[in-house]
Amino acid sequence: MESIAHEGTALLAQPALASSPRTPLPKFQLAIIMLVQVCEPLASQSIYPYINQLVSELDITGGDEKKVGYYAGLESLFFLTEALTVLQWSRASDRVGRKPILLLGLIGTSISMLLFGLSRTFWALVASRCLTGLLNGNIGVMKSAMGDMTDPSNRAEGFAYIPVVWDAGAALGPLVGGFLACPHEHFPRWFSAQFWREFPYFLPCLATGGFVIATCVVVLVFFKEPIHSKKGDATATFPGEPTRSLSPQRSGPLPLRALLTFRVLISIANYVGVAFLYITLSALLPLFLAMPIPIGGVGLPPAKIGLVLSAYSAATALFQICFCARLIQRFGATRVFIGGISTSVLVFALFPVMSVIAKRDGVTPVVWVLIACVLGLGALLDTAFAAIFMFLTVAAPASSRGTVNGLAQTVVSAAKAFGPALATSLFSLSVEKNLLNGYAVYAILIGISLLALVVGNQLPAEVWEEADQ
Repeated sequence: MESIAHEGTALLAQPALASSPRTPLPKFQLAIIMLVQVCEPLASQSIYPYINQLVSELDITGGDEKKVGYYAGLESLFFLTEALTVLQWSRASDRVGRKPILLLGLIGTSISMLLFGLSRTFWALVASRCLTGLLNGNIGVMKSAMGDMTDPSNRAEGFAYIPVVWDAGAALGPLVGGFLACPHEHFPRWFSAQFWREFPYFLPCLATGGFVIATCVVVLVFFKEPIHSKKGDATATFPGEPTRSLSPQRSGPLPLRALLTFRVLISIANYVGVAFLYITLSALLPLFLAMPIPIGGVGLPPAKIGLVLSAYSAATALFQICFCARLIQRFGATRVFIGGISTSVLVFALFPVMSVIAKRDGVTPVVWVLIACVLGLGALLDTAFAAIFMFLTVAAPASSRGTVNGLAQTVVSAAKAFGPALATSLFSLSVEKNLLNGYAVYAILIGISLLALVVGNQLPAEVWEEADQ
């Protein structure tokens, strides 16, 4: 009887995948894509060190420092507006190629960063951050380009670099913003002009925008999209490199409605799940570390919080570089994804444990050990990104890869916009109303983690074959 392929059909049995010859990664082209990747966290997170002070100086709170938080969440605007346009940018990349869209996104990001640094009213800040999101569709296009230049034999290794580079940008952004803000105070010898007093936050924006422009030049000059020998052929080359087997191409992307298959929807659902858990942890951890012990935190000073967060980013990046691709090749993408999601249950369960110990004994070495455990488990959670990217890459035909990544990024951007606000609001509500002795937020997040595990178990045992045209 003829066998019939279905949505759960695996790409290859894992032993077969391990024994198949591995295609070398196009390292130079990969490095360019990673350079593009680092621009988003650099631009989005470089404002964090000074945004509260900037809002305070704009005098829109009437001098009430307690109201600063209502206006300081400008980063949600970036993700909200990105959600509105990232699908359109990604679909455009399926039609005109990845390179033109990457260039437009980089130019838009650099311009909006410069405008942010020159803003002296709250609404100017809002407009500049919205512009950043509207003009930046590169997060989806970049993943599509990564899928274009890899095949099943090296895709795990290629996608393992994405969270590494994000963590590097997330660590570098706040350093740039904090170090270069108010240069007339920190470096009066070189920045004593009146301009720097009127626009004290322009220098970090200039540095970030300059880096993005430099990346734009690199992409313009050096980035080469795969050259396919003929329509429908599965072989492609990069200029100066040997022919490699890549995803089959077609003349144009499929209609959006035709892409709403089980493969695509379950891949996107799991991507949203891990992204929501990760961004929630990223927002909750610094809040927990900063809050006084009596209201459920551990009361660390800003300097120590900075060290903890830097250690978190460094540990995550190091783990991804050393182990992520090997874990996927050894255990398969599905097992790595499920394992990564599972760690979130333990992570959120450790928060109330740390709080109880801190209330009883203070911030003892035991609390620090538990903080280290949270950071380590967070690094494991990060591996789920590389795993789910492999499913997204083959969920639809290669000609519609940009559309699928754009659709996924649309939903994920919305989750990034609402996730942090939801987590921090639940923290405050739990403490204010004494829900579950102030720990209801963690019970809710554990429940969401378990729901994400249920959705994750709908993935097949192994990655699907490349979708047919």
